[in-house]
Amino acid sequence: MFGFFKKSKQIVVSPVDGDVVDIESVPDKVFSQKLAGDGVAIVPNSGTIVAPIDGVVSRIFPTNHAFLIINNSGLEVMVHVGIDTVELNGEGFERLVEEGDKVKFGCPILSVDFDFIQSKGKAIITPVIVTCDKSIVLEKHKIGTIREGESLIEVKFT
Repeated sequence: MFGFFKKSKQIVVSPVDGDVVDIESVPDKVFSQKLAGDGVAIVPNSGTIVAPIDGVVSRIFPTNHAFLIINNSGLEVMVHVGIDTVELNGEGFERLVEEGDKVKFGCPILSVDFDFIQSKGKAIITPVIVTCDKSIVLEKHKIGTIREGESLIEVKFT
């Protein structure tokens, strides 16, 4: 009636073109067992990783293989490019923003050379993980081909 019982929701968009797969299929227990949070993974087929939500870049790892963005609702999304890519010490990754930068969804965050990463024997599967200090429910929109900017996950605050 007055919105008192209305549940808030937010959309997380795909940070890259590719194929969406279940998080449980990621070949790393931290992700497949949802120890870092829940989400999906994308097998990318383009080399630009963009912001999946509006917010502030709260962390970019020194090796540029992963970043986190937090918005004013407390929703935080981590994009982790590849598995064991931290071992590349930043090779194959170019940072396009800095920690503390305000970004809109679709803003380029990283440029990634996936051919190089694969040549080093690393998986390119890219987990997109949602974390939040509030009670949330995730609705995963799609398994299969997705384009950058398309709706990936709906986060409902309970």
